[in-house]
Amino acid sequence: MAQAHVLGLPRIGAQRELKFAVEAFWRGDVNEQSLQDTGRRIRAANRLAQREAGLDWITVGDFHWYDQVLSTLALVGGLPERFGAAPAALTLADYFAAARGNAQQSAMEMTKWFDTNYHYLVPEYSPQTRFGPGTQWLFDDVAEALAEGVKVKPVLLGPLSLLYLGKEKGGLADRLSLLPELLAQYERVLARLKAQGVTWVQIDEPILALDLPERWRDAFTPVYRRLALVAPSVLLATYFGDVSEHAALLAALPVAGVHVDGVRAPQQLDAFAAQWPQDKVLSAGVVDGRNVWRCDLTRVRALLMPLAQTLGDRLWVASSCSLMHCPVDLASEVRPDKEVRTWLAFAVQKLGEVALLRRSLDAAGFAMADVQAAFVADAAAQAARHTSARIHNRVVQKRLAALTDADTRRTSEYSVRARAQRAWLKLPALPTTTIGSFPQTAAIRTARADFKRRVMSHLDYLETMRAQIRLAIEKQEAYGLDVLVHGEAERNDMVEYFGDLLWGFMITEHGWVQSYGSRCVKPPVIYGDVYLPEPMTVTWSAYAQQLTDKPVKGMLTGPVTMLQWSFVRDDQPRELTALQIALALREEVAALEKAGVRVIQIDEPALREGLPLREGDWPSYLDWAVRAFRVCSSGVADDTQIHTHMCYSEFHDILPSIAALDADVISIETTRSDMELLGAFEAFEYPNEIGPGVYDIHSPRVPSQAEMEHLIEAALARIPAERLWVNPDCGLKTRDWAQVDGALTNMVAAANAVRERLAGTHVRVRAQAA
Repeated sequence: MAQAHVLGLPRIGAQRELKFAVEAFWRGDVNEQSLQDTGRRIRAANRLAQREAGLDWITVGDFHWYDQVLSTLALVGGLPERFGAAPAALTLADYFAAARGNAQQSAMEMTKWFDTNYHYLVPEYSPQTRFGPGTQWLFDDVAEALAEGVKVKPVLLGPLSLLYLGKEKGGLADRLSLLPELLAQYERVLARLKAQGVTWVQIDEPILALDLPERWRDAFTPVYRRLALVAPSVLLATYFGDVSEHAALLAALPVAGVHVDGVRAPQQLDAFAAQWPQDKVLSAGVVDGRNVWRCDLTRVRALLMPLAQTLGDRLWVASSCSLMHCPVDLASEVRPDKEVRTWLAFAVQKLGEVALLRRSLDAAGFAMADVQAAFVADAAAQAARHTSARIHNRVVQKRLAALTDADTRRTSEYSVRARAQRAWLKLPALPTTTIGSFPQTAAIRTARADFKRRVMSHLDYLETMRAQIRLAIEKQEAYGLDVLVHGEAERNDMVEYFGDLLWGFMITEHGWVQSYGSRCVKPPVIYGDVYLPEPMTVTWSAYAQQLTDKPVKGMLTGPVTMLQWSFVRDDQPRELTALQIALALREEVAALEKAGVRVIQIDEPALREGLPLREGDWPSYLDWAVRAFRVCSSGVADDTQIHTHMCYSEFHDILPSIAALDADVISIETTRSDMELLGAFEAFEYPNEIGPGVYDIHSPRVPSQAEMEHLIEAALARIPAERLWVNPDCGLKTRDWAQVDGALTNMVAAANAVRERLAGTHVRVRAQAA
């Protein structure tokens, strides 16, 4: 009989308990024992949810205090040596210092986990990198589960993926040179798990879904031949894409089973099953681990039945990937749209879907009354969703049909626009600005919550938010910034805020997912055609502009980011949904311009994140992603300056598409990589203006003026001064005002100091010429 399991669960807790406990620990409000107690409760709840759903294997080891990559490094003693902690003596404080930085060291670099909105901490590998016995946390988690008498399946990030996802530093020529020493630690870990009584272990190697270099692919056989000598039965897990090109390799590996993603690439299930070895398990990931739509049980059962007939008890039914990318439990949702709610399944519900599908593959199981009832209810929900009158909007369809290529082009080229913008902006060299948001204080969050609960009147709420805007403008003028922002006090999240005001979106109450560390986001659900009923930001931005003679940026989230950071409808192509969002934003941009807001930032941090994992699929995606941005940004006059912002992704390989966006100014994250990205912009000869970040906002550490001057000078070595802006890496909502005051004061001082040196250089040049 087939088995049922999942690749992992959300680790934040049903009510974001981990977030609040970790942040309290960072503040010093609770001790480590209290934090550990919270972790134990979350892990116990996750195990209970799996048992109650009827899964055959209880997945453990998927709980992490900050990030799974960082936790794996801690387990094998591979944290960057610059943090100085001895691997065997690593504490939670050491662990968090690597994630967040400290007074002596900046935090580890952070980037996107494949094409998701989760951010992982990038390993640093140098000639000094050493591996050794690290934390005991995984073994403690396993012991907790074994004590409950269940079949335990620990999950561990694989050694090749751990190396591949890192960066070479300090002159290291080849990360693979570290593999022998790293494997010794994996052997130690796997042998100890086996000694604990573990019979199966899940080892994730998601890099197999990438365009993997041959030398990395060839490393799999010797690596797993070595690990097989000491490990329990290994289920090697792949996800996020088609790995059928590696089918022969995976079939020959000395592992007991392989997991493949049957949601992202359903066609590969048959390819694997056709010639799958008689001694290996095939785990079919058929319940979507990355979206919230309930599983079409009838359709998926039809997909699984041939596999069940071929494989028998060697078939495992599973989620496509870890459920960490889904909210925890739909049962927590009591107020959202009742109709749309019936179309959804969160992580706990997906556990039930996996178990139900496994039961349905057996004739006797499928005949059970509860299974039949579940299939009937699901069929009714699927039919109701597909026939709902709320899905389609005739006005949106008409506007889409009327779009032309002219709607994707500015009136003039950048050089003409730049002259028009400089004529009225009159900015100094190296103009300073921020990315948009300022600290979301407890008072701001309380006011928003009170207004939402109708405890605060609309007038009182308006005045509260206006007071916050006045504060933000006053502070920015005191810092000496050149282009200001209104601070976004009224916004809970850069996507959720807009989703709440657009038709075709639904906002959940507790649909939180982890973005990084303690940072959780609540992605909207896009269920129908997207339409803008009225302006969303004009009132706030126009008010801010009235308070100052300096230009104030209007702040919007771009169409691709709105798409990527939402749970997107799956009944039409993603590019069509992106274009609908772009049309709505085009109207918002026009309304801002009409209200006198002439600098408008359209953030697209998720542009690179949305890139398909295989390079052959890039051109189609980049074509529609760029088109969507240009649709929303091109309907303005030459002297209206369009900015965009991108962060925490690798942009080197898509610079032509970034240039094709034709934004007048792009701001990007570069602090954690020490301006590394600018080398690519220089080599590409990026044509427009650029603001590389000089302040890492994801760390509480306040950088000095000298550090920022160093980064500005490094940028000037690559970007001409007339095209260079100075700004933080990202928005400042997660920082407190004391940190912001210090950092932005230093940033402006650094820009002024470099300006003075530039002015002195120009004077000397003119004197020498004379």
